Amino acid sequence: MLIKIKNAQISGKETVLIPHSKFKMEIARVLEKNSFVKNIERHGKKNKKKIEITLKYNKDNKPAIEDLRRVSKQSGRIYRKTRGLKRGRNSYGIAILSTPLGVLSDKEAKKEGVGGEVICEIW
Repeated sequence: MLIKIKNAQISGKETVLIPHSKFKMEIARVLEKNSFVKNIERHGKKNKKKIEITLKYNKDNKPAIEDLRRVSKQSGRIYRKTRGLKRGRNSYGIAILSTPLGVLSDKEAKKEGVGGEVICEIW
């Protein structure tokens, strides 16, 4: 999902369609809340659901997501406590975490006082 969004922004596309899952929808909501994408919508019924993500560009037609890095992978899960959470790229970017309270950004996780699995870093 994350690589599809990154590649679509590099190629200058306006929207991206991604197969629906609750986890992907939560990640998209965090991206929307932190102003990395314009809008998210769910389309379809039953097993044909899709998430349509409208991408955001700056005034110079530069993508809002400059780069992203997948941190936790199948080969090695990365977990962080509240004290271990750091802001990426000189406090410009965010980290997305899967916590017991749901999918949160690093700032929200610190505020709630929970740690979790670091899914990715976006800047």
